[in-house]
Amino acid sequence: MLDPFKHARAKTQRKLRRAGVSAINEMWGTVLGSSKSKKRKVVKSGRTASKATKLSSQSRKAVTKGAKTTVKARMPVPTTSRSQTKIPRGAMFKDGLHETAFGTRSYKLYVPVAGNTAKTQLPLLVMLHGCGQSSKDFARGTGMNTLAEEFGFLVLYPDQARDAHHYRCWNWYRRGDQKRGAGEPALLADMTRQVIADWNTDPARVYVAGLSAGAAAALILATEYPDIFAAVGVHSGLATGAAHDPASAPRAMQHGNPGERHDAPMPTIIFHGDADKVINPRNGRFIAIRALEPYGHLDRTEKKGRVHGGREFTRTVHRVGRGRPYTEQWVIHGTGHAWSGGHAAGSYTDPTGPDASREMVRFFLRHRTTKKRRSTLPK
Repeated sequence: MLDPFKHARAKTQRKLRRAGVSAINEMWGTVLGSSKSKKRKVVKSGRTASKATKLSSQSRKAVTKGAKTTVKARMPVPTTSRSQTKIPRGAMFKDGLHETAFGTRSYKLYVPVAGNTAKTQLPLLVMLHGCGQSSKDFARGTGMNTLAEEFGFLVLYPDQARDAHHYRCWNWYRRGDQKRGAGEPALLADMTRQVIADWNTDPARVYVAGLSAGAAAALILATEYPDIFAAVGVHSGLATGAAHDPASAPRAMQHGNPGERHDAPMPTIIFHGDADKVINPRNGRFIAIRALEPYGHLDRTEKKGRVHGGREFTRTVHRVGRGRPYTEQWVIHGTGHAWSGGHAAGSYTDPTGPDASREMVRFFLRHRTTKKRRSTLPK
C-alpha cells in the first residue's frame, strides 16, 4: 500500500539523528571544556541532587530480607589520594596495540614487581577511562597501579580511539556496542583474553571497572561476558540499555534511566556522588536495582560514615548473612562527577571522598568465576 508520509517520516528521522549526535557532542564539549582548566584541582562540593523515586515495597521484598542501619563511622584519609605515581623498579607499565575484526585499540598494561616472580597466577583488572581521559591519566587519578603492587594483580587500561569518538568516550549508548560478539564489547573482551593468554593471569579472577562512559561500558562488558569477568565496578555510570542512540543518551544522563534487566548474576560495586551534574545520581540507584534482580533473597545493611576531614557517605551492602557482598552501593555526599578518593594528579578526581579504588579491589578479590561458567558461553 502506498504510504504518502514515508518520505517525510524518513526525512524527520534523519534530522533527529543528526540533532542527537550534535546534542551529545555539545554536552561533552561543555562538560570537558569547563573542567579543563581545573584538571588537577580537587573537585568542589556542590548542591545535593533531588530525591530519587523510592523503590516500591514489592521490589524491596523481592531483593531483601531485613535491613540494618549502623551509626556513623569514621574512615581514614584515602591512601590512594596520597599514593606514589612513580613506577617501582622491577615493575612495567608497557604500551600495546590490539587488532581485531571489530577494530584496533591501543592500551597500557601494568605488571607489578610480583608479576616477574610470582609462582601462582595473578588476578587481572581492566580499567576503562571516562570521556576526555587517557589510560595514563586514568591510572594516575585512580592510583590503581599502587594497589596492584600492594595486592599483586595486573591492570589493563584500554584507550579509546579519537576516530571512534571525538571526546574519546566509550560508545555505551550505541546499539552496536551493547551486545556480546559485536562492537566495542567484543573488541575489549578479545583484548582481555589475549592478556590472560600472554601473561601469568588467573582466568578465574578477572574484573572490570570504569568511570562515567567507561563505567557504563564496563557494566555492559561484564554483563555480556560473565564467563570472563567475576565482578564489576561502576563509578558515576549508567545502567545497561539506559540509552540506544545519541538522542537518548543525554536524556538518560540528565534524568536517569533504569535500563534493562540482567540475564545473570554479576557482583557489582557502585560509587556515585549525589552532587553529580553530568550523570544524574538516580542512575547509580538504577544500577543497584538491576544488579540485585537476578539474586534471591539477600540481607541488607546500611552504614553512614565520614572520611576524616573529608566527605560523608552512605554504604549499602547486600549479602547472605555475613558472607561476601554481592552488591555494594556507595553514595558520596557532596561529590560531583569525579573518582572518589582519587589522586589529584589525575583528572576528574575527588581526593576527599572514600577510597573507591581500594574498596573496589577489596570487593573484587572476594569473587571468582568457576570453570563451568568460563566454559559455558561461546566466544
